[in-house]
Amino acid sequence: MELIQQFQHRINQAVSELDIGHKQPAELYEPIAYTMGQPGKRLRPLLSLLACHLFGGDIEKAIYPAISVEIFHNFTLVHDDIMDKAPLRRGQQTVYQKWNADIAILAGDTMFAMAYQYALKTDPALVPKVLTVFSKAAIEVCEGQQLDMNFETMKTVSIPEYLNMIRLKTAVLLGASLEIGAICAHALPEDIAHIYQFGILLGIAFQLKDDLLDVYGDQDQFGKLSGGDIATNKKTYLYLKALELADDVKYSRLTSLYSPNSILPVEDKIRQVKQLFDDLDVKEQVGLIMDDYYYQAMLALSNISIGSARLEPLQDFAQKLFNRTY
Repeated sequence: MELIQQFQHRINQAVSELDIGHKQPAELYEPIAYTMGQPGKRLRPLLSLLACHLFGGDIEKAIYPAISVEIFHNFTLVHDDIMDKAPLRRGQQTVYQKWNADIAILAGDTMFAMAYQYALKTDPALVPKVLTVFSKAAIEVCEGQQLDMNFETMKTVSIPEYLNMIRLKTAVLLGASLEIGAICAHALPEDIAHIYQFGILLGIAFQLKDDLLDVYGDQDQFGKLSGGDIATNKKTYLYLKALELADDVKYSRLTSLYSPNSILPVEDKIRQVKQLFDDLDVKEQVGLIMDDYYYQAMLALSNISIGSARLEPLQDFAQKLFNRTY
C-alpha cells in the first residue's frame, strides 16, 4: 500500500497544481475548484499510474493524461448531479445546489475542455493513441448516461440491459484509465487488451458495490443520501433482481412503491423497499454477481505477461475496492 500512497500523493499534488481557484470569472472557476478540491477516491488517475508502473513505465509520463481522466470524471459528476437532482456528493452540496444549474452546466463544459487540454500534455508521440482511447471512453460514458435516463421511463429493464448500461457509464472509464497508463509505458498490445478487460470487469463490480452501498451503506461514510436510488426510482441491479425473485404480491408492491404516482413520504418508501429487498435476500444476490465479476477481473489481470510480484499492487488495490464500505 506504500506505493499506492505515493501515487495518491503525486495525484493530489498534480490536482492542487491546477490552481484554478483564483481565475476569473470567479463564478465559473470557483465551482470547478470546489469540485476538484473535494476528497474523492482519485480512483481513475491512480489506476493509470498503477498500470504505467506495472509495465515498467515512468509515472511522470502518465500524470497529465491521468489528471485529464480525473477532470473528465468530475465533469460527469457535476452534470449527473443536475440530471439526478442529487443534493449531496461526497458528503457536500452538489455544485448545482450550492450555485445553480446554469453555473453547474457551464462549469462542467469548461472541465470537459480542460480534460482535453491536459490530455494534450502527454508525450507528443503518444497523444494520438491516448486521445483515441480517451475520446472513445468519453462518448461511451455519455451513451451510458443516456441509457440510464432512458430507464427512468421504461416500464421494464432487463438485467443484461442494466449491466450494459453500467459497463458504459462506469466501467469503460476505469478500463480507459488503465489502458492509458499502459500506453504511456509502451506495453504490448495484447497486455493493453488484458488490462482494459480487467478494468471493465472491475468497473462493473465497482458499480454493483456502489448500488449496494447506496441502500445498505452508512450515509456519513458513503457521502450520499442513504437510499437515494430508491428515492429517485433508479432501476438498479437490486431493484431488478428483486423483481425477478418476487412473487406476484411482492412484485406488485415493489412496482407500486417505484411508481411516480406514489404518495408515500420518502423515508417510508425507502424503509419499505429495503424490507422487500431483505425479504428477497437481494443483498446476498448482489454479493454473488459481484464475486463473479471480481473473479473474472482477477483472471484477466493474471493473463498479463508479467511477473506476479509486479501485479500485487493492482491486485491489492482491486481487493480494497471490492471490500470498501464507502
